[in-house]
Amino acid sequence: MIREIFEGAVESSESFYLKASYSTAYDAVEYLEKHDADLVILDVLFPGSMSGLDAAEKIKKNKPETKIIIVTSMPELSYEKRAREIGVESFWQKEVQEQPILEIMDRTMKGESVYPSKRMEVKIGNARNTDFTERETEILRELVCGASNKDIADKLCVEISTVKMHISNMLQKTGYHTRLELAVKARNLGLVIND
Repeated sequence: MIREIFEGAVESSESFYLKASYSTAYDAVEYLEKHDADLVILDVLFPGSMSGLDAAEKIKKNKPETKIIIVTSMPELSYEKRAREIGVESFWQKEVQEQPILEIMDRTMKGESVYPSKRMEVKIGNARNTDFTERETEILRELVCGASNKDIADKLCVEISTVKMHISNMLQKTGYHTRLELAVKARNLGLVIND
């Protein structure tokens, strides 16, 4: 459905022409191996094993001149960070929509790099995702995978007591009673998604 909305937006524009549209990132990458495109719009989440970010990385390696816009409805912070590292020109959050997608497309084609000016805010229990510190978010990302306090401490090179303190702080902020409840709610809201 989202793909059809983007198709309609592109087709309604006098500035852009829709060359192709695919339901998987793999198909988009395969198409771009044989054809050129000035601009590619990729959702972060696609059916199949290849994400939009994985596809963007492959496209940038093979055709660095192709401009890419990554779109997502998830507040996961690592997506934006990875997009920047790959060299993706622009990043658009469907839920926030600071500017319409056609405006982002125009600005991107004119050489601008357009990223959100602020983090997407999502309510989690009694808190908002913006209430969590960067370290709490890192710990939450590992917690969502079911990692133990020791596993989290080892991976993040911190003491187990530090992990416990941050989990306790997040439980206090959200009003949740267990780490499992916190992890499930965070994953369901898309706050942290550990690939």
